[in-house]
Amino acid sequence: MTTDQSSTETLRNEILADVQKECEEIILNAKRQAEIFLTGIDTETKRIKKEKLDWAYAEAARRSELILSTVPVETGRLRAARIEALLESVYDEVRKRLLAKEGFQYKDSVILLASYAINHMAGDEFVVKLSEDDYDTIGINITDEIIKRVERPVNITVLKEPDISGGGVIVEDKEARQVWDNTFLKRLERLWPIFRRHIAVQASFVPKIGAAGGNK
Repeated sequence: MTTDQSSTETLRNEILADVQKECEEIILNAKRQAEIFLTGIDTETKRIKKEKLDWAYAEAARRSELILSTVPVETGRLRAARIEALLESVYDEVRKRLLAKEGFQYKDSVILLASYAINHMAGDEFVVKLSEDDYDTIGINITDEIIKRVERPVNITVLKEPDISGGGVIVEDKEARQVWDNTFLKRLERLWPIFRRHIAVQASFVPKIGAAGGNK
């Protein structure tokens, strides 16, 4: 081999060695970049996963709190509905007994209703109207009894009123300018708000007024 051939071969080998070295460095660098990239992906994946978990926990807590916050409201609504149903049943029972004239002295009650109305009306002449049934059974016997319970001298006329149902009386002055409907059902209707409150307090459905702090 000549000197020129030897020099050429040496140069070629050096070039190949440099190329091989550069290729190895490129490959090594590519591996490093790939590892860095994969590590970044793994980190980002974990971060995204954690964010989703955190959001899921927060959403679950929010929904749980929302549901729990509605429990007292729903409980209160159901309790109020139950109390109202019970009070309505009491009202219906009282109304039923009044119509059936059960549990009280009917004649005395009619006399009391008439005299109460007259005592709270002006004038000295009145008409007391009874239902047809009441007029036929007790009408002729109550005039004097009503007058005895009125706190001043008055004249009373007892009449039959076909429109009255359920018992009780309607009282008018002579000119019919003052009219007091004291039939049982109408009186129950007027007084029911007071009775309703009293029943609710006695049954502990609602607190007594002034109960806080020991005041009564």
